[in-house]
Amino acid sequence: MALPMPRMSKRAFPAGAELVMCCRISTGGVAPRLSPAPLPRNPRPRNPPARPPHSPEFIMTLLLPPIRAVSQLDDPVFLGVVLRSIAWAVLAFAAVAGLLAWAGHEAGQSWGPNWAGWLGYAAGPVGGGLLALFLFLPVATVIASLFVDRVADAVEHRYYPAIPPARPAALSVQIWDGIALGARVLALQVVALLLSLLLPGIGLVLGWLIAAWAIGRGLFVAVAMRRMDRDTATALYRRQRGAVIVQGGLMAAMGVIPLLNLLAPVLGTAAMVHVLHARD
Repeated sequence: MALPMPRMSKRAFPAGAELVMCCRISTGGVAPRLSPAPLPRNPRPRNPPARPPHSPEFIMTLLLPPIRAVSQLDDPVFLGVVLRSIAWAVLAFAAVAGLLAWAGHEAGQSWGPNWAGWLGYAAGPVGGGLLALFLFLPVATVIASLFVDRVADAVEHRYYPAIPPARPAALSVQIWDGIALGARVLALQVVALLLSLLLPGIGLVLGWLIAAWAIGRGLFVAVAMRRMDRDTATALYRRQRGAVIVQGGLMAAMGVIPLLNLLAPVLGTAAMVHVLHARD
């Protein structure tokens, strides 16, 4: 004898659900019932859509690295690196200024007590101060590149404790990369100075953009090479070029502000660590 089928409402199941026949065995026989099969879940896209440049999330990805870098100044390890970097930078600039002041004094004595001699006396200290200011960012960048490992270790210890330890590059490679980065920044500063003289106003903006690119790229690649080879670090820089240049632009702007320029290289390095790990 055929068993009666229960009446089911179409609204009992979601649209597109499959009906699966289930049997319940009991002493009185088999009572069929219908139950909906689970709908397949939509797989998570492998490549989520990029955040639009005007979205709050995108803006925060640009502002969060420098904010976190500044907030870590209370870390004794991080602060120690900052103080050592500042000390080496001040010694380097004092040596440059003192050397030029001595050269001006010698020139003034050789030219005698006339207007040329007085000009030599005055040109030494003034020229030394201006040259020290012009060389500040390249020299500070070289010094900061020597402390990349310590800065990055302090940042990762506080904000990314779960990641495995890094394998820093050899000291000779770090020194060479630091000198190359400083020379690149110095050359681009000369280009920026010429542009500012030839194209007033526009030249300053172009010079700032050039410095932002050079500093950002150099520091990001130096930080990334602690965890990957140079080719992979360069390819990763191309994918994150926008965020890297923004951080480099902030560092270039800080580099022309007295006192803040002492902190710019170390804070820029710390910000690049956050940019690197933001991809995870």
